Amino acid sequence: MLGLPRGAEWIVILVIVILLFGPGRIGKIAGELGRSIKNFREGLGTKEEQSEQSENSEEKK
Repeated sequence: MLGLPRGAEWIVILVIVILLFGPGRIGKIAGELGRSIKNFREGLGTKEEQSEQSENSEEKK
C-alpha cells in the first residue's frame, strides 16, 4: 500500500532533488518561498485590519 515516505525514502528524495537543482538553487527557491508566504500573511493581515476598521466605523455611526 502506498503511503507517506519514511526515513530512508526521504533521504533518497533529498539526494535526487539536490542532484537536479544543486544546493545553491535550492536555497534561492526556499528564500523565495519564504518571502511569498510572508507577503501572503501580510496581505491577509491588512485585509483583516481593513474589515475590522470598517466594522468599527459602522458601529460608531
